[in-house]
This record gives sequence, structure tokens and C-alpha cells, in this order.
Amino acid sequence: MPDRRISRRLFLALAAPVMGAACETVPYTGRSQLQLISAEQEVQMGAQAYTQTLAKEKLSSDPVATEMVKRVGSRIAAVSGRSDYQWEYRLIQNDKTVNAFALPGGKVAVYTGMLPVTRDESGLAAVLGHEIGHVVARHGGERVSQQLLVNVGVESTMAALSRGNPATVQAVGSLLGAGAAVGVLLPWSRQQESEADHLGLILMAKAGYDPHAARELWVRMSQQKGAGQPEFLSTHPSDPTRIRQIEAWLPEALQYYKPR
Repeated sequence: MPDRRISRRLFLALAAPVMGAACETVPYTGRSQLQLISAEQEVQMGAQAYTQTLAKEKLSSDPVATEMVKRVGSRIAAVSGRSDYQWEYRLIQNDKTVNAFALPGGKVAVYTGMLPVTRDESGLAAVLGHEIGHVVARHGGERVSQQLLVNVGVESTMAALSRGNPATVQAVGSLLGAGAAVGVLLPWSRQQESEADHLGLILMAKAGYDPHAARELWVRMSQQKGAGQPEFLSTHPSDPTRIRQIEAWLPEALQYYKPR
């Protein structure tokens, strides 16, 4: 496997010509990020993916739980600063899946398997704050930009983007191989997950939910999971890392917290 440092240096060398022109700043954290696709393209991709995903799933028939997801999601979205998005919230009937997701443009879904872990509205707010944090930070567009740039280099990336042909992007494939995937993309994905935790704490607090619930949620999540893969090869921070980070961010989030 290629040295991770070599992969990072190679990526930075490829990225340098476009970094200045394609950088944006993430709200609250101030981190600079690479965005090679427009916000409009990102929203369109999110809407398409949302429609395709829901077409394969069964929505919950529980009106109380469905309304709770919409209520909590709406409160958090209202303080997200993205009133321009067409926010949607769905509860998917799947008790075996402990998960939730949010796609660019404000398309949010929760699986019923997540509800026993969240337990109440505050726990659900921790999950939805995290997912909406991904949307606010434009992590979807950033992820696509990273993948394009690592796979095909600057010139090929810009050509593929200008043609707008997904088949072109797929055809050029993984020119830098597994070394780039492990050395560059996965650590960035963990960075995005941590950033979504950070933003989620702030958003749930602004929406009137106690951010301490986020720490309690991840303690419960860690207790119900078995031995997972090493953090090095994971797209998420390990549970102990996640809990430590949340504890460090709590004082900041509490400055925004006003109980309703």
C-alpha cells in the first residue's frame, strides 16, 4: 500500500491550481473546503438520490413518530440559516436499521430502528442536528469534489465537470488506487463526521434542545455496538473519540442554548 504521506502530497500537488478558486468556508467552524460543483448541482443530486432511496423503502404508518421527526427536524432546520432549501422529513419503516441521513438541499430521513436509541425528542435532535449539520456544511458537494479530484486529477476533473457526464467520471476511475482512498478520502470523511457533530451540537442548542443529549446518545450507541473496524479504516470517528470531542464542544454549544 502506498505511503499515506505520499498520497496526501500527490493530492495537494494536483489540487493546488484550483484550491483558491473553489474554496468555501463552513459556517461556525470556519474551515475552508473544496467545492468543485455548484450549490445548484449539489441540491439537484440530493433530490434525485432522495427520490431514488425513498422509492425502495416503506414509510412508517405511525403518525405520532412521523410527526415527531418532522417537528424536531423543522425546529433545527429553522435555525440552520438555510431557509432557501426545500426541507423534507420522512420516517422509514425499518426496525433493523439504526440510521438516519440528510441529503443536499434539505432531504432528511430517519429509520425507525433509530428511535429506540434516541429515546426522546432531545436524542432525536442530536441525530437530526448531526445530519442537518452535513447539509449546512455542504459536505455532499465537498465529498464529490474530493472524489473527482483524487480520481482524475485537476485537468480531467474540470473536463468531466464541464461535460456534466457521470459516465465520464466513472470511466476514469481510480487512477491513484487504494493508497489515495485510504490515505486521503477516509480521513477527510472522518473530519466531515466530526464537523457534523460540532455543527449538530450548535444547531440543536439553538433550536432549544439540551446539547448534553448528544453525548448521552453516543454513549448509548457505543454500548449497543460490538467490536467495530479500526478507526483508521472507518468513515466515522470511533465512539470514544466522538464522545471526547462532543464533551470539548459542549461549552460552546451551551452558549446558544435557550430551553423552550
